[in-house]
Amino acid sequence: MTTSLRNAAVLIVVATSIAACSDQAPPAFQGWIEANLIFVGPDEAGRVEALNVHEGDTIEAGAPLFSIDVDLQRADVMLNEATVKNAQLAYDRAQKLLKTNAGTERTVEEAEAALRTAEARLNSAATRLSRRKVASPVTGTVQQVYFRPGEMVPAGRPVVALLPPGNLKVRFYVPESALPQIAYGGAVKVGCDGCTPDLTARISFIASAAEFTPPVIYSRDERSKFVFLVEALPEKPQEFRVGQPIEVAVADVRGQVSDDAGQRADDSLTSQLFGLLRPLSAIWPRKEAKR
Repeated sequence: MTTSLRNAAVLIVVATSIAACSDQAPPAFQGWIEANLIFVGPDEAGRVEALNVHEGDTIEAGAPLFSIDVDLQRADVMLNEATVKNAQLAYDRAQKLLKTNAGTERTVEEAEAALRTAEARLNSAATRLSRRKVASPVTGTVQQVYFRPGEMVPAGRPVVALLPPGNLKVRFYVPESALPQIAYGGAVKVGCDGCTPDLTARISFIASAAEFTPPVIYSRDERSKFVFLVEALPEKPQEFRVGQPIEVAVADVRGQVSDDAGQRADDSLTSQLFGLLRPLSAIWPRKEAKR
């Protein structure tokens, strides 16, 4: 009976250890959602005349975003149009003089060069005028508006910031001890408050140099002070928001089939353990009766 009790205790310890190992969660790392925004602004300084979008709007590529005042650009076009007309008259006069032997080939060539230069400047001025109305270069959402109608915009400063869906990325830091589990192109599970449980991402960047843990990251395991920056592209970027805190779990994402197989294996092992413990359960009532 002592041997039977000893065997029962050993089986219980083994079952508990196996259950603990199977319930152990994969390593998780704290991170956040970051975006590569598209900043759109005018080529030249000017005053915002019209704003066609608002923050949060979904827009298509080619949709109008805003327009800048065109007074200076329109005046430049008119000036160059007059220059082209004068150059055309000078060219025509040079050709007539050449036909009457009162002019020279050199005069005609100079008039033709001046005409071509004037036409090129007119095309440049017309292009500058047309670019005062700015359209969206990509399809996405308007993340932020920096200038409103009536405000002066310096050259090169963005008026709006756009976010295409594919420009979201997951950023998290991995300690050096867990770095061998990370591979470029590997899958990671991403979790956040209120998100669906099946969100995944593909690792697109792994830093080549270590750095100290940033103060904004409160890791659960403080044993390692050096971490490596890792970025991953989410499979469903529309489920996330910029700046949203997330938790990344490094695991082999192979689909529901492998999960079901693992669950069946766990169920089979549990059934076998209970089958071994069932004959020994009769020992305990006898022991209590003798007491």
